[in-house]
Amino acid sequence: MSAALRLASRAVSDAELLEAVAAGDLDALGVIFDRYQPDVRRYLGRLGIPREDVDDLVQATFLEVVRAAKRFDPERAARSWLFGIATMMVRRHRRSVSRALARLAKWASLARDEAPDTPAERFESNETGRRFELAFNELSTKKREVFTLVVVEGFSGEEAARELGIPVNTVWTRLHHARRELRAALEGGTG
Repeated sequence: MSAALRLASRAVSDAELLEAVAAGDLDALGVIFDRYQPDVRRYLGRLGIPREDVDDLVQATFLEVVRAAKRFDPERAARSWLFGIATMMVRRHRRSVSRALARLAKWASLARDEAPDTPAERFESNETGRRFELAFNELSTKKREVFTLVVVEGFSGEEAARELGIPVNTVWTRLHHARRELRAALEGGTG
């Protein structure tokens, strides 16, 4: 991509940029990165990725764009396509972390128990926010992904289904169960 095209990048469509990335133009990848990195970063945070891992997963997502750009369908929105790639990177990351933790626990023969909050921490926290966060973290990964895409990011059920590679009815079922579990936790019930 020429410097003039980079300056005019606001006028270049996502499809054109991804076509250029597919042809090996890393400047075009830079423009896509500049456009969507904040959205991808926010999405990863909303999926519960620890801050220390977000940078690595943002980088992994955009590195995967280089490989996947040839398969981009210009009829799709680049943002939702990128969220699909980010979701795949999160799944890989979680599997990798889980395997590493299992090996470490086996090696060290230690249980991974977390220390409970102190009374002072509980008092200072926003009870509703804390209960929501706990309930959100207790959701299965699949329910959390659907909830985040549809409720938090505003994707349609069809977009979420396409990006997650599942039927749209599965999206609605997972969303229904996620909402029910979150509501029960916020009302003081259990799941």
